[in-house]
Amino acid sequence: MSDTTTPESSIGVLVVEDEVVAARAHAKYIDRIDGYHVAGVAKNATQAMAAVTGQIYGLESSGIHLVLLDMNLPDGHGLQVCRGIRGQRVDVDIIAVTAARDMQIVQEALSYGVAQYIIKPFTFPVFKSKLEAYSSFRNRLGGDSNDGEVTQTEVDKAISALRTHTVAATAKGVPDAVQAEVKKLLNENPGQSAAELAEGLGVSRVTARRYLESMADAGMLERRPRYGSAGRPVLEYTVVPDAG
Repeated sequence: MSDTTTPESSIGVLVVEDEVVAARAHAKYIDRIDGYHVAGVAKNATQAMAAVTGQIYGLESSGIHLVLLDMNLPDGHGLQVCRGIRGQRVDVDIIAVTAARDMQIVQEALSYGVAQYIIKPFTFPVFKSKLEAYSSFRNRLGGDSNDGEVTQTEVDKAISALRTHTVAATAKGVPDAVQAEVKKLLNENPGQSAAELAEGLGVSRVTARRYLESMADAGMLERRPRYGSAGRPVLEYTVVPDAG
């Protein structure tokens, strides 16, 4: 379990992630967003529960406002952490950041009050938009204050800020750097296939095809069959002008 200095004026985030590289990446993303800081990093469910219940020496649980929670942890499921947090009435919010796509898991997570559900892999703009939506929701409902009353309009605006905040369309599951490299390669040599682009990207043919199809679905690329070859038609791709 690691911790950092806690600025009092921003939202403290506990990153719960067992993969070191992913945890560091999430922490760096958080540090890039105004109004947020990393309160600590937990690598499993046990550490996460200890952190939010004030059982970690040197880490004030009151400094944790938001838990960034992976669902696949080495000593238990993220849903167990959700259940424990709600069962002990810990006053923190939860955002799931996970590769878990099972509908039942998503539904149960939402039933525990998970504010956002971010599916890996994702880009920084997507991550940023979700956290900015959460901070807008939090601010509309008074931040840390539990005092006073709210109107129906205030509640509606808060929920709207949380649930409808979106970013510009992007290629799902394709990192920004990969999108840029694909466009560069296709601008240099239009009409390449997945197999041809795979070598330039340094990935497998299957991965290259997945990237290309995602970008085509997002309207960034145009796909068309390559005629004149025997067997199954080969798709080739070109960049759509002015498409993001």
